[in-house]
Amino acid sequence: MDFLKKYRDMISLRGLTDHTVKSYSTYLRAYLEFISDKLHKYPSQVTYNDMRKFIDDIQTSRKLSDRTVNTIIAQLRFFTMYVMHKPWDPTQLPQRKFDTYLPYVPSKEDALTFIDSFTDLKPKTMVSLLYGSGLRIGECCSLMYEDISRRNLTIHVRHSKNRSDRYAVLSEYSLDLLTEYWFENGKPKGYLFPKQRGTDSPIDSFYLSRHIHAHEEELGWEKKLTCHSFRHAFGTHLYEHGADLLTIKELLGHKSLASTIIYIHLAAASSKKAFSPLDRR
Repeated sequence: MDFLKKYRDMISLRGLTDHTVKSYSTYLRAYLEFISDKLHKYPSQVTYNDMRKFIDDIQTSRKLSDRTVNTIIAQLRFFTMYVMHKPWDPTQLPQRKFDTYLPYVPSKEDALTFIDSFTDLKPKTMVSLLYGSGLRIGECCSLMYEDISRRNLTIHVRHSKNRSDRYAVLSEYSLDLLTEYWFENGKPKGYLFPKQRGTDSPIDSFYLSRHIHAHEEELGWEKKLTCHSFRHAFGTHLYEHGADLLTIKELLGHKSLASTIIYIHLAAASSKKAFSPLDRR
């Protein structure tokens, strides 16, 4: 039996995207290679002790975080239950506790400086959509011509991470960039940001990540920014300017309000108006 293929087939039955299936298969492939090459066993012969040996080995060799280890445990659980059709005992491989860190969020001034100083129109337009509309990188790459409403200044975001559509706000600044970009790139009627070879598929996310890091170097900035930094900045700056959490939740397409609450902490961490109550005497 091709266990990896069976695993991917079972994941696909959940309706996950191809990207997610590929991501979830990374450590399962390593697991199958480990039990075959090092333990000389079939998956049906593996014990929980063997799984613990695998986790210790891969965490040490790849220097993985506890959060990533939890992902591996979840993949082993899925494989055991849905491919091997065996019961799972969570007491044998408990989830790890891990430290939680607040992500880096650029200030409004830094975000605007970063976008305005781009000379390449394509990444400039894409970053403006991440910051101006709070899009995820995958949502930005997959935008299509008909998703943009010039009249309503909205973006129809299709099949977002939580598998539901939403409407994101479209800034006039981003619309102006989009219009200029659209005319300069042959007026695309399908994907707005297609792959450079062919127009039937969206551009890869690493295209923008590469340009963001290159632009940081051009500006002489420390490498802190990611594509998601601008989405976090969108939510944080909205909250700082008085938007309520429910509004931010809907604009960002969060499934749970718990995901949105982080912007309270990010706003508090970045606020320059914070002061000690002891100094209010």
